[in-house]
Amino acid sequence: MATTTPAEKWGNEGPGDLPKGMRKEFLSFIKTIATFKGDLSSFTAPPFILSTTSMAEYPSYWAEQPSRFVAPAHEADPAKRALLVLTWFLTTLKQQYDHRKDRKKGKPLNPVLGELFLGKFPSDAHGTTNFVSEQVCHHPPVTAYKLWNDEAGISLSGYHAAKTFFANRMIHLHKVGHVVLHIDKYNEDHLLTFPQVHLEGFLPPPPFPEFDTDTPAYICSSSGYITKITFSGKGWLRGKRNSFVASLYAEGEESEPLYTAEGQWTGTFTIKDARTNSVIETYDATTSTEKLTAVSVPPVDEQDPMESRRLWGKFAMAMERRDMAGVSAEKNRIEVRQREMRKEEEREGRKWELRYFSNTAVDPRVEALCAKAGLRIEPELTGGFWQFDEGKYKNAERKEEDPFGDEKAIG
Repeated sequence: MATTTPAEKWGNEGPGDLPKGMRKEFLSFIKTIATFKGDLSSFTAPPFILSTTSMAEYPSYWAEQPSRFVAPAHEADPAKRALLVLTWFLTTLKQQYDHRKDRKKGKPLNPVLGELFLGKFPSDAHGTTNFVSEQVCHHPPVTAYKLWNDEAGISLSGYHAAKTFFANRMIHLHKVGHVVLHIDKYNEDHLLTFPQVHLEGFLPPPPFPEFDTDTPAYICSSSGYITKITFSGKGWLRGKRNSFVASLYAEGEESEPLYTAEGQWTGTFTIKDARTNSVIETYDATTSTEKLTAVSVPPVDEQDPMESRRLWGKFAMAMERRDMAGVSAEKNRIEVRQREMRKEEEREGRKWELRYFSNTAVDPRVEALCAKAGLRIEPELTGGFWQFDEGKYKNAERKEEDPFGDEKAIG
């Protein structure tokens, strides 16, 4: 009979099923962060809730359903294109934020400055979607990314800084930044904002994600359409976890929506034509995740030394062995080396050279789209605007030197 590991037990069973020893460690962790002041992003979590996946890989979830990612590029009607963007956005939420059933997803690893993730989503039916992600800033920590499909003529570019803190008995993860989906054929942009998430249900564990009810998410389209998505959760008397209501309307006509969507982003939701109340699609996130396309990457030994799965490879192997001493040692080695590298750069008066992205002080395209919904732009919280640099990408070469190699370890 196969033995169930603690991580598998926590991931596949309901609240309160943590083994006694793990429950004690988990409660001690919660008590510690409850009194911690400041950003929790670098806080050391118990090994059994760590992930082997770096945050640099997370933007790949945008393209795990290639048919939905490219669908807007094949629609001639601008209102229906906006609807397809909304539908695609909603179908990505479970993969990005809810990993309770996947034992390999826990607290994601914080990328080091310059960390890369490069992959592809090959599809005979929809063409190849390319993915590049890079950790572009250390203070504040910012991840920038680009996904594009040349055959379909669609691309996504974005960046975000994440701040984690404890308040009102919950851990909050707030992202600052934005994503822009561009459709070549119509020279059309759709700006997406991030929902703000917090973790509920610590007692009894495990916790589950909910989006903040007072922070709607928006999709603003250059074609003249806006989508507003409001979230709600399970209250004392009524409601269901992970609920939302979305309304798509023409600018200035919020009271007369064209399309609506309602349901649970981790379960089933329904999209309707608001003018006829007819159902366009019913989506079940619990079954559709079985059809996801995993990102394709080269073998680890063929990757650049700064690519996530090679950089964190020994850490991941220690996690698979349940070698918690090895996990701690490898994580500490990388973090210590990163701090030393920043000190070296400061002493020598230089900055880390980014591989694929560049920084700009302004981005008129983003500013114009944000203005449509009265959204605030906060470049001071992300170190400015970050843009994918086509010239850098075309001329980039795989590096052989490994700044995080064992011979570089200190302390």
